[in-house]
Amino acid sequence: MELAAKALARVLLPFAHLNAPGHARHVACQWALGMRFPKEDLTGLTPATYAAFTTARTEAFWKDGQLIGLTSGHRDAAVQHRMYIEDLQRPGLTTVLHPAESEHVRGTAMDIRPREGAQWLEDNGARYNLYRTYDNEWWHFEYRLRRPERLPYPGAVRAYR
Repeated sequence: MELAAKALARVLLPFAHLNAPGHARHVACQWALGMRFPKEDLTGLTPATYAAFTTARTEAFWKDGQLIGLTSGHRDAAVQHRMYIEDLQRPGLTTVLHPAESEHVRGTAMDIRPREGAQWLEDNGARYNLYRTYDNEWWHFEYRLRRPERLPYPGAVRAYR
């Protein structure tokens, strides 16, 4: 599937150039990755988060051959609340934040796939203000204007200096 997405982007490049001169590589990448990850939904991300994410994955795709997909982005408060309640009912550490605390609800958090794509983003995401924010979640990234303190897990208390 990875090779097919890369080949498709190259085939789509001339059409993307017609559609968006000067931005063809970006457009072809988004089209190809949209077909590779058909269930991903970028709606609801803030404009800055959307721009940072799509720009980062375009660079990852064309410069390093790395595919980056989105498992989960924006969640409305009702969905986040349902996930939070379900998480509270499981034994062990709570890992889903209340809607009032969740960056997913604000449209600035993204769960990334595959793991190699998340690793690329961890290594390169600061250029786009995209940061991994929890030690226990290799997939979770947030758009932030400054590098945040990485926490061990969602809900951990930040250290204030």
